[in-house]
Amino acid sequence: MNHRLIPDALRPIAEKIESQERISDADAMALYQSSDLNALGMMANFVRERKNGNYASYIHNRYINYSNICVLSCQFCAFAARKRDPHAFEYAIEEIIRVVKEALPLGITEVHMVGGLHPTLKKDWYLDLLRELRALDPDLHIKAFTAIEVRHLAQRIFRLPIREMLELLREHGLGSITGGGAEIFDPVVRDTICRGKETAAEWLDVHRTWHELGGRSTCTMLYGHIETLAHRVDHLSQLRRLQDETGGFTGFVPFAFEPQTTILAHIKAASAIEQLRNLAISRIYLDNIDHLTAYWVSTGLPLAQVSLSYGVDDLHGTILEEKIFHMAGATTPQQQTVAALEHAIREAGREPIQRDSYYRRVVSSQNRSATGVRSADAELACV
Repeated sequence: MNHRLIPDALRPIAEKIESQERISDADAMALYQSSDLNALGMMANFVRERKNGNYASYIHNRYINYSNICVLSCQFCAFAARKRDPHAFEYAIEEIIRVVKEALPLGITEVHMVGGLHPTLKKDWYLDLLRELRALDPDLHIKAFTAIEVRHLAQRIFRLPIREMLELLREHGLGSITGGGAEIFDPVVRDTICRGKETAAEWLDVHRTWHELGGRSTCTMLYGHIETLAHRVDHLSQLRRLQDETGGFTGFVPFAFEPQTTILAHIKAASAIEQLRNLAISRIYLDNIDHLTAYWVSTGLPLAQVSLSYGVDDLHGTILEEKIFHMAGATTPQQQTVAALEHAIREAGREPIQRDSYYRRVVSSQNRSATGVRSADAELACV
């Protein structure tokens, strides 16, 4: 790291990074308050290269938003609907199985599935869905349900303790849970933008329990709305503490708020500079989470490509249809090809790697088609 390019106020933090010393919350605030984006990128890139070398990964996956019918009315959300709303939708199991079956020959390794907190879907619907997805291909990884969905299923649908709920879902094919719903952990912020949703402690407890069962998950942060910089640091701090405890998070995926069509539409969208700043600081602060994802659905692929020089080592996936951000007004594409992701990575000077749901390297789509191999290598990609 070239210290001559680091401003004096940030050099003590740069020295901590070089010596692999954990930065403090005060250090994180100093980074957020800095206007030197190049210095932040240099420090974040140093961490990224130490953890992941010159590799950047992506996953070949298929998104399924099975329903947007939800009992909550989060202020930031343009996705959720009541049953009678004109934009409400609910897919039958047969429809979901059909679209996943159609995607399997394309080489997907993961189906990523979330929905609203549906008030009337029955227990058997969820278990049958998992069972039938698993029957399509035993090697297909099913990544599904946010922490709030798990709590909804446990408390209102199955009436089981969280641990038993997670065990039951895993028995029927669940491979990992998603990181969505974390938003910002501060209780005042949550009460303003997502009143009625689970608390930070409840979100963390679902992931803690899943990790204790041997499961892995991602973690997220929704930023760029009414939160302060201190709220962001607190959010990162709580994630880092849980990772110290369980080691169960595979990657961190921050999302910039999409304000276009919600009741918070008066909020100015996060700029490209702010998104890069947040990614870089996340990479520096979360020293115990190996991977940082730029969610191209939120950032757009060009900015996600630039973020590979600001601490990011993963561009998420092919997606093959996304509804939540697009119903909030996102104008990015709803899917990317493997070729487009690999081109973006190479153009940024990184080496592309297709990964699985645990960030492990997998055989490329072309080789998998030729050989029939679908299993992941034992070696962790980019670690």
